[in-house]
Amino acid sequence: MMASLSRPTEYGSEQRRGPKIDWLLLLATAILMTVGFMSLYSEGITHDGGANFRAQIRNTVIGLIPFSVFAFVPTRLWYRIANFIYAVNIATLMLVLLHGSHRKGAERWIQLGPIQFQPSEMAKILIVLTLAAFYARRQDSIQKFSTFALSFLHVIVPAGLILLQPHLGAAIVLMVVWFGISIVAGVPGKFLLGAGLGAMIFGGLVVFVAPRFLHSYQLERIIGISGKDPRGKNWQTDRAMIAFGEGGVSGTGYTKGEQKAGHFIPEQHDDFIFTVVGEEGGLIGCTLVLAAFGFFFYRMWLVMFFASDPYYKMIVAGLLSALSFHMFVNIAMVLHILPVVGLWLPFLSYGGTAMWMCMSCVALVLRIRSQEKPLLF
Repeated sequence: MMASLSRPTEYGSEQRRGPKIDWLLLLATAILMTVGFMSLYSEGITHDGGANFRAQIRNTVIGLIPFSVFAFVPTRLWYRIANFIYAVNIATLMLVLLHGSHRKGAERWIQLGPIQFQPSEMAKILIVLTLAAFYARRQDSIQKFSTFALSFLHVIVPAGLILLQPHLGAAIVLMVVWFGISIVAGVPGKFLLGAGLGAMIFGGLVVFVAPRFLHSYQLERIIGISGKDPRGKNWQTDRAMIAFGEGGVSGTGYTKGEQKAGHFIPEQHDDFIFTVVGEEGGLIGCTLVLAAFGFFFYRMWLVMFFASDPYYKMIVAGLLSALSFHMFVNIAMVLHILPVVGLWLPFLSYGGTAMWMCMSCVALVLRIRSQEKPLLF
């Protein structure tokens, strides 16, 4: 348990060692990004002439800036300025509500010249850094309920601001990050169990007792998952299932998907990009992509498991929680197992801020890996 570990001492005295790069993590990242580019290219040749594909290339090039920041800035700096990071996070989320760009019924974007920036996405990695610092500074009081309650307050404030945009999916991700880091930090299981039961009860009350607190489209998605679809709100997921069915075992072949060519799946380049893999790559293609994700998360887990510094361990736990939850929910909603909640598929879905967030996560894990001793990697 984390409470038994001594207080971190490396924040101000990281030893100078030769760079240790996790090439296998980089390889897994490159494979997933390549699949994403190929899927966007295939989707674009019959849709927008490849505009989204070219934009995603630009997004990735721009993403080298945050990647470089997190890869080369000493991790101890984020610990030292955690309070400042938290303040900036809250300020940008409030700025969205006051001056955000309105699109698709939500205010989630800030316009920075030609670039649209989505603070709710970067809030995920910022909360990882600040929550890990919060727990690292309170290792002697991890077992206390007051520490647990303050950690919840630490996350619920930005989550509440994100809900007001509204962006339910991103708010849920923050809570998953809080849960994942809390486990690794050594928070007593009874506190986490109580929080989990409370969340389930609250969710059930909202859906079945007071659905007026949900937006109409959110309620329709929940009802639609049961198979009742009187208004045709399941069109997206229904066509997705048809695409997977047409793909079969071996797929229709690259760029030859009929559902894709007919533009039957709205926003296919975004949350439903996995349908391109399913239709054109079939079961074999989907299995290979899932294996790449599995290997990617396994490399992250290794860094977390063998990290000797509690702060580093909690950071990787938070990043791993966020990205794996994104993957699980995205694929589950595409397969009509869960309601559509608007969570992108890491490295595959189109989106600048999403790609920057993913690249930042990889860079931060690589930085932590380079500062740790070479234990069984």
